[in-house]
Amino acid sequence: MNIIDASCYEGPAALVMARRIKRYDNRKLYDTETSEYVSLSDIAALVRQGNTVEVVDKATGEDITARTLTQIILEEGRNGAPVIPPDLLHTLLRRSGEALDMGLDQIRSTVDGLVERSVGQLKRLVQSPRRRDLDALRRQLRHLEQRLSALLDDLDAPSASDSDAQRHPQEASGETPTAEPVQPPSRD
Repeated sequence: MNIIDASCYEGPAALVMARRIKRYDNRKLYDTETSEYVSLSDIAALVRQGNTVEVVDKATGEDITARTLTQIILEEGRNGAPVIPPDLLHTLLRRSGEALDMGLDQIRSTVDGLVERSVGQLKRLVQSPRRRDLDALRRQLRHLEQRLSALLDDLDAPSASDSDAQRHPQEASGETPTAEPVQPPSRD
């Protein structure tokens, strides 16, 4: 059930649980609270008992409460029951333009707010994965740079076996060093 602000009908800030009525394609009305089909006169009785109703088209989800209540009033008027005094009908018709303008302004501001929130959420969704992906790529690049630097350092630095080979070329070639006879300095 939906909560409807009924402050314009019943006093300050009255929140009323709306009784949901679903209208099917075959034009039957279904009361979801009692789980039974109802007629327009049943809905009129509910409203007269103080209930707030919300009539929703089952197929589209469209709120057709105003249309349904207007239909009830027209049906009762056709049957000869004085439903609404002519003065009130005149006032309603005169103010319907004002009410329509106010309603359109409310709808416009609601849609604007919804669009702004949606765009903000989309920006966050789009930016977040990019930021995460970029951070992951940066970490991978740093890691690769470190590995490359280490490999280059290994290539540039003489290894222990290279430095030994330079000092002892015979050992590096696998030859065993032989002792050369030491000759005394010549006295010529």
